Order: sequence, then C-alpha cells, then structure tokens
Amino acid sequence: MMRIDSHQHFWRYTPQDYRWISDEMAVLKQNLLPETLRPTLQRHDTHGTVLVQACSSASETRWLLELAEKTDFVRAITGWVDLSSPALAAELEALAHPLLRGFRHQVQDEASPTQWLADPAINAGIRQVQRQETVYEILVTHRHLSEAVQFAARHDAHFLVLDHFGKPDLSRGAAYWAKQIAPLAGMQHVVCKLSGLLTEPRPAGMTLNDLLPYFDAALEIFGAGRLMFGSDWPVCLLAGEHEDPWDLCQQATAALSTDEQAAIYGGNACTVYRLQP
Repeated sequence: MMRIDSHQHFWRYTPQDYRWISDEMAVLKQNLLPETLRPTLQRHDTHGTVLVQACSSASETRWLLELAEKTDFVRAITGWVDLSSPALAAELEALAHPLLRGFRHQVQDEASPTQWLADPAINAGIRQVQRQETVYEILVTHRHLSEAVQFAARHDAHFLVLDHFGKPDLSRGAAYWAKQIAPLAGMQHVVCKLSGLLTEPRPAGMTLNDLLPYFDAALEIFGAGRLMFGSDWPVCLLAGEHEDPWDLCQQATAALSTDEQAAIYGGNACTVYRLQP
C-alpha cells in the first residue's frame, strides 16, 4: 500500500510570518523541517507527503518548492497565491513547478470569511486555478460551513479539498457535524481530509474514543473514496506526545477493507494530487 500523509507543514519560524502561532503554542515556535519529520514518517511506514502552506505569502510557496526539491518524501505542494490579484495569470506562471499541485488560503483567519468566500475577485481566481486542473483546499471552521457549501457549488471544475473535517464544533457532537457537512459530501468534486481533529477545542472530559464517531460519520457520508489521511504535523504536536494522529486514524479505520484503507492512506491522495506511485 502506498501511504501518503496528505497534510503536513514546514517552516522557519518568525513571529511576523506565522502570526497564528500564539504564545500557547510554544512547541511550534521553532524551525520545523524535513529531518525532524522523517523519523515519524518512517515509524508509521509513510512513503510520501503533501506539503501545505502555513503563511499567506508567495515567497513561502517558493521556499517550500525549493525545500521539496531537496526532500525525497515530499510528493506535492499546496501553496499560496493572491487569488484576487489582477495579475493572477502572471503570478501563476511565475510559481509554476512540477510539484505545485494546489493552493490554499487561511480563510478562517479572515475578518469576514463569509465576505472572502463570496468575493467576486476571489471566485474569478478560483475559476482560473481550476481551469489549470489545480486543487483548491478550503480552510474554514464549522462557523462557515454553510458558506463553504455555496462556494463549492460554484466551483466544480476540479477537486476541492476540505481541510481538517471542516473544523467541527466538538461540543455539538458528530451527528450535528454530519448534518452540517452532508451538503458538501453530496458534491462529488469535494474530498475531505481526516486531519486536524486532535487539536480542535474539546469539551471537558472528552477522550480520544469520543473523536471516533467523527470518523464514522465521515466514512458514512463521504465514503472511503473521498477521504484522505493527514497528520497536520507539526500542529498535531499541540495535542501532546500521547496523542498521535496516525494511531487515531488507524483505530478509526481498522475495520475497513484493505482496498478502503489503501484509498484513505494514499490512493485518494494520488488521484487528487496526481502523484506518481
């Protein structure tokens, strides 16, 4: 089985570039680079990764591409570009690289995610990106899933990837989240990453076992053919050394068939990001 971690990050930490890293996230306030991740990938028999932007900067994307050229396990990059730029075509051409397979913006950090998702210039940019058969990853929280549904309905020319389960409100339970997410799951061009759940705010007393129903709901509404495992390393380190996204997902998928597990742990990522075996 080809095992792909569909969501991980690298950075050389500077406070001005990674403002989302707060004082409570001290473990992330350091340089986190390929050789730090490599032993973890080897331990979990992971053959490759999709490296995802963590800063709204084309210069970070160029740095990630340079880093990936020297890193044997990085198979694709989701970068950043200013989708509203009137010079978007030229900027896409300047960033063009064999490993650049997608783009993302941290919509959750916008003052008004609703306004950003509805912005005519942004939507024109998404159409241009999709015409190039490039993936776009949606990063919103549960507060804006209804707007994400409308956004996804407008952009069905290529794959859209929902990051981190859509960042559910764990206090409302998996059944409530399933109702929120069902309209997105109903669109065949939308794929969901099984990532990020460990670091979402949990109600007091919630255990790892209490997270498993979210995986069950995702499997029921998306099916194994539109789910991808992602570690969200190094952000997953915020959960502590005893909580491991690889182990959690393995527990959640243990009863699936070999083919279903192969899809979630690599096959779907190979399809979405056009990875070579």
